[in-house]
Amino acid sequence: MSGAEGKEAAAAGEPGRSLGPSDASPDEGVVEDLPLIDEKAVEQLAEGLISHYLPDLQRSKSALQELTQNQVVLLETLEQEISKFKECNSIVDINALFSEAKHYHSKLVNIRNEMMMLHEKTSKLKKRALKLQQKRQKEELEREQQREKELEREKQLTAKPAKRT
Repeated sequence: MSGAEGKEAAAAGEPGRSLGPSDASPDEGVVEDLPLIDEKAVEQLAEGLISHYLPDLQRSKSALQELTQNQVVLLETLEQEISKFKECNSIVDINALFSEAKHYHSKLVNIRNEMMMLHEKTSKLKKRALKLQQKRQKEELEREQQREKELEREKQLTAKPAKRT
């Protein structure tokens, strides 16, 4: 077989024959085989395709925009609800603080009452101590005066030597 016959045999599908590097590729001549495409027809087909799918795409786009807006509204609502829950938790904390404040206030009132009672007792004790001190001083003064009187009396009672003239 000659080179031309080999190509023909390969083209005819003869078994046992493989294409060599010098043989033609199967895509060769495809461009030449295609009929010429009309640019106007391509443009009309593209416009038809776009006009067919564009309304659905625009509706889908507007539906997606509406969904996005609804999601934004939902997110804002959720954030508000979360902040309400946080406020509720802080209210519980505030209530606990108020009950604790009431407890400490009652303790302070009790301490104040005890301090006032102790102040009254100390005032009474001071007055009593002052009275006792005054009474003791008075008694000491009376004893001193009594001693002076006794000394004076003893002096008067003591014998005086007679004066010699």
